[in-house]
Amino acid sequence: MAAPVEVCHVACCANRVGGGVVSWGQRGVLAFGSCCDVILYEPAARRVVAVFRGHTDRVNCVRWVRRRDGAVETQLISGGSDKQLILWEWNGMGTWNIQLAKSIPLKGHTEAVCAVDAVYQSDESDLNLLVASAASDSTVRIWSWQGSEVKCLQILQFGNGFVMDVCLSFLPGSNVPILACGGDDCKINLFIQQDGQFQKTLILPGHEDCIRSIEWAVCGEDLFLASCAQDCLIRIWKVCTKLKQFPETEDDSIRLKENVFTVKDTVTTYAITLESVLAGHENWVYAVHWQPSFFKDGSMQQPMRILSASMDKTVILWAPDEESGVWLEEVRVGEVGGNTLGFFDCQFSPDGSMIVAHAFHGALHLWKQTAVNKKEWTPEVMISGHFNSVEDVKWDPEGEFIISVGSDQTTRLFAPWKRKHETEVTWHEIARPQVHGYDMRCLAMIGRFQFVSGADEKVLRVFRAPKNFVENFSNITGIPMGTLRYHQSPGLPEGATVPALGLSNKAVFEGDMAIQPVEDEETFNTISNQYPEIHFQPLILTEPPPEDHLLQHTLWPEIQKLYGHGYEIFCVACNNSNTVIASACKASKKEHAAIILWSTTSWKKLQSLSFHNLTVTQLAFSPNDKLLLAVSRDRNWSLWKKQDSSESGPVFCCCAYTDKTTAVHNRIIWSCDWTPDSKYFITGSRDKKVVVWGQCDLSGTTEWNMLDSVKPCSTVLDAGDSVTAVSISHVLTPDGRYIVAVGLECGKINLHTWKQSGQEPALADWTKCVEMDNSYVWISFYCSQSHALSVKRLCWRHHEGRAGHYDQNSSKWLQLASCGADHCVKIFNVNKFAL
Repeated sequence: MAAPVEVCHVACCANRVGGGVVSWGQRGVLAFGSCCDVILYEPAARRVVAVFRGHTDRVNCVRWVRRRDGAVETQLISGGSDKQLILWEWNGMGTWNIQLAKSIPLKGHTEAVCAVDAVYQSDESDLNLLVASAASDSTVRIWSWQGSEVKCLQILQFGNGFVMDVCLSFLPGSNVPILACGGDDCKINLFIQQDGQFQKTLILPGHEDCIRSIEWAVCGEDLFLASCAQDCLIRIWKVCTKLKQFPETEDDSIRLKENVFTVKDTVTTYAITLESVLAGHENWVYAVHWQPSFFKDGSMQQPMRILSASMDKTVILWAPDEESGVWLEEVRVGEVGGNTLGFFDCQFSPDGSMIVAHAFHGALHLWKQTAVNKKEWTPEVMISGHFNSVEDVKWDPEGEFIISVGSDQTTRLFAPWKRKHETEVTWHEIARPQVHGYDMRCLAMIGRFQFVSGADEKVLRVFRAPKNFVENFSNITGIPMGTLRYHQSPGLPEGATVPALGLSNKAVFEGDMAIQPVEDEETFNTISNQYPEIHFQPLILTEPPPEDHLLQHTLWPEIQKLYGHGYEIFCVACNNSNTVIASACKASKKEHAAIILWSTTSWKKLQSLSFHNLTVTQLAFSPNDKLLLAVSRDRNWSLWKKQDSSESGPVFCCCAYTDKTTAVHNRIIWSCDWTPDSKYFITGSRDKKVVVWGQCDLSGTTEWNMLDSVKPCSTVLDAGDSVTAVSISHVLTPDGRYIVAVGLECGKINLHTWKQSGQEPALADWTKCVEMDNSYVWISFYCSQSHALSVKRLCWRHHEGRAGHYDQNSSKWLQLASCGADHCVKIFNVNKFAL
């Protein structure tokens, strides 16, 4: 039987930490840390293939365990702020639909782990894995793993200094391990394993600031070390065997100084020299990596190419000149403009034909080498997502895309990419309508291409899709423009841009896109020309835009600001007829906890609804638009009835509520939702309780007798943990039961069905169908998991079927969108016949 739940989409990005949180393996799978998880992503297939969960805090470093024989990796090691390393190992080779064998924790560090590396000491079947890890406790630990035994072999102390990167390799022509450590003392410390212990052998000076990254590479009989630092320079060192001592030359030729050492119990002498110094970056260099080795003509070959990433917003590919041997800049890629602050890391693909870069805001950029011109690299579609907690997510009314907001101060829009002549559909970020200066908290859709958002400010902002977005949305999703009926609206702008000294997205019309030259000094001295805008450039897209386009060319113009709240906006909702907006802000007193209603036609304040004493945490209009539900930190809910247009007085009046005597919840009520028939509503609280209330039948009732009619009509569902999100599907099960999704503070998402029985109170009315917990599960190419941290919001697609799919089997599916404090947005496919 097919699984009842599949993960359709995972939107996330890499953690905002220095180099080392991204690693590209020989299998073609990119591993990176996202919040507490390790994500495995296939750039070629453009999809997440697995999520490894084991860390309890941020993942800071990830490294595929490379093999000396060049075979594909079967182990992955990660380190995090939870002070532990985890070695991930699975059985079998070749395909990904293999049950994960085990994860092995390595505990011992007393502070966050910031760097890790590992090598096999043997190519035989009985493999011995050597691991080196650096942490902010000023130590480097050496670990050994063989069979099922893991032990710490040695602890290297660095006093008050910090080691920022470590790398293991073997001395040329031997099995003697060598460890390089680079840190804040501007020096590279080399350790050689002798008598089972790593002993400091050499110190390589030269850098003038903190060393950020180091990496070994084997080329022929020689060993090379590349290092980079905050002095904006890259240094390349060469280690080779010194078979004999050459006599001193009497000429005046310049010779590089050699650092010579001998390994105990061997007769081999080694020499280390500085091979080259690469200067090309204009800011701190955070990462340097060699192109991976590969097999050719039956032998392992190491390409002499280096990739470096810097805070100057560029990634440079370096290679030695074929004639002179001088290292030169071959290719430079990166961002021009934008609002990022450079790159933390970079990686080669296994064959060297692609480059990935990890930007300051967590985004992953991908470039691919063109087949015609090897010097030309073009941006490619890449996974993207929020880099901080995602606070809210909504489907558009037609169920064709989702919009999310997060405390990373961005609003992001995700949609299915329908390729021509292909059946596969994958989800991608296709627009970033709002890039704000405040942490985002909530949003609500006002029709198909319009939304209102709230942030840690006192203002609500309304945005409307520009013409260029709608055209590209049609191209990417395959939905004909004629069915959208939006681009023909009069006065529709082409796009939007952000003024240099403002937070509001300014509409850009067709006549505004020409850049006017500054003619004289007097004109230049005006404020608007000293701080020029980033001018919008319309894009014609047939595939999702890369990160640099998302940053600058996919904004939506802001059409309205709504003033009235006294503190930061906390929640917002819009009714189904798109005529009324309800919003609330943070409050510690009753006067600030009032709900404000706004008109979407005049954008004026309609009414202020005062009842609660503390912050209203969520608002929800009933599907028939006759009732407004509010839940609050004061542990109560209130129900507001819409008055007939013929009546005078307020638009909404309070018709039911809870108090100390009628309340069921004894902690904060975090979330609420309505059943599709508007008869019942649901509340979820920190007290772990989920309760269905009703029956909210307005026929023949008044606000006076409705107060007594709205009561609990379900047994209290014990969710097992604090309930942070609830959502009820608009589609019922085949036997007529309501489908309820419950999100918990621990990250779990549970699916229940509910139907009122004829008894008071109802007995056995809840049925638990699916529990998505924090364990990792392999189901084909889907990873059926919940969130690593608290679930912030759940939202069902209003229609049955899957967005982007129009086949006959699509009707059996429902789709559930979720977002969480783990920086992730997820979309689940739910089989309604399996519930």
